[in-house]
Amino acid sequence: MTRLLAIDTAQANCAVAVLTLTDGGETLVSRSEAIGRGHAEALMPMIEAVMGEAGVTFADIDRIAVTCGPGSFTGLRVGLSVARGFALVRQIPAIGISVLDGLAAEARAEAEGRPVLAVLEAREDEIYVAFYDETGHPAGEPEVALRHDLAARITPDMVLTGSAAPALAQACGLAGVKVHGAASVPDIATVARLGAAAQASGLPPVPLYLRPPDAKPQLKGRIERI
Repeated sequence: MTRLLAIDTAQANCAVAVLTLTDGGETLVSRSEAIGRGHAEALMPMIEAVMGEAGVTFADIDRIAVTCGPGSFTGLRVGLSVARGFALVRQIPAIGISVLDGLAAEARAEAEGRPVLAVLEAREDEIYVAFYDETGHPAGEPEVALRHDLAARITPDMVLTGSAAPALAQACGLAGVKVHGAASVPDIATVARLGAAAQASGLPPVPLYLRPPDAKPQLKGRIERI
């Protein structure tokens, strides 16, 4: 039997799941709330509630999965800090799950052997993007691309998924392009299952930011002009 705790604080949602795997199948207990901000205050009570419903304690958890980005800088730090802390205390693996990988995994069910493009709105004209081949494997590293440049890289056989998918499908003007969905994060059940299937590296999960934060510290004693 394997019990996994899954955590997602990458975007506006705060989500937690406990996935129990046995020879007879799986049992999933989960909760997700759109909170916008305040992940630091919401996460621990949600973990306690979900674990209570699942009838498990921290001593029962064998593995942790946590979304590592791209997403909110503050939210990611909350989830990753909690996951790494639990893993250190319990001496169990903590697995980082890319939001783009999760979205692509959900789209593969409808892709039917077609390549998948996972795309998330970033800021202004920028988009977080990851390409996946027909087998579902990454076709390169995740990146930040300009909307216009990315639209020119889309091919008619692609399946698009993520918050930027509908607009990109319209911008590219290709009839064969299919849109799977426009979610900004994968379902917490997907995060849990990917974490259960992943091979543990032995290293703590790290954030996948892809770009610098919007807020920049000012130089000491100097006020920058607007």
